Amino acid sequence: MSSHHFVKEQQEPAVFILKVEGISFETVAPLLEWSPTLLVAQEAVEVVLSWGIKIDVVLGTLAFQSEHRYLLEEQYPLRFLTVSSLTALEEGIHYLLASQHKGVHLLGFDHQNHQQLEEEIHHLDLTLVDGDWKYYPVKGGKFSKWFAAAKIRLLAAENQPVEVSNAEGPLLFPVCYLTQLEVPEGISTFSSTDIFWIGEQVRG
Repeated sequence: MSSHHFVKEQQEPAVFILKVEGISFETVAPLLEWSPTLLVAQEAVEVVLSWGIKIDVVLGTLAFQSEHRYLLEEQYPLRFLTVSSLTALEEGIHYLLASQHKGVHLLGFDHQNHQQLEEEIHHLDLTLVDGDWKYYPVKGGKFSKWFAAAKIRLLAAENQPVEVSNAEGPLLFPVCYLTQLEVPEGISTFSSTDIFWIGEQVRG
């Protein structure tokens, strides 16, 4: 089975671009390596087209669709999804779930609004890319990962306690909305009773 056929079975995380402010092609390119489904909100279409990459789904108003019907041929096969009562984010998530995608890289969503995604992360493996940082959720409980010595970020509800344990020992502290800390090279283990996010800097 070729990699392209594998991708079309929705095993590869989709890439969903809401806005392009603070997002460069260099950030997006590694996510496109296996030709995943690419969804783009109308505000980002012009810039994404300038990158010369294939768009699969455009989320926009009926007026936008009417003005950009040429995309149906230039980007064939392409699908328009109408954004009306739902936001582009909600419409795109519904589409991904209906088409049985397992995961998505969401770009152009403000990480400060991470709590708005709590419903979505129970249905999709969701990674949030905002500027030079990518964030992934830990859905309560415990999570371990090997890190190079680096700065990481923790996102959680204000004053939510998170415990971090690594070669430097255990540390329990309340997250002050966004907490940045240094982790040593090696395995770090994180635990909390509720959802929190770990942020890593994207290396260009």
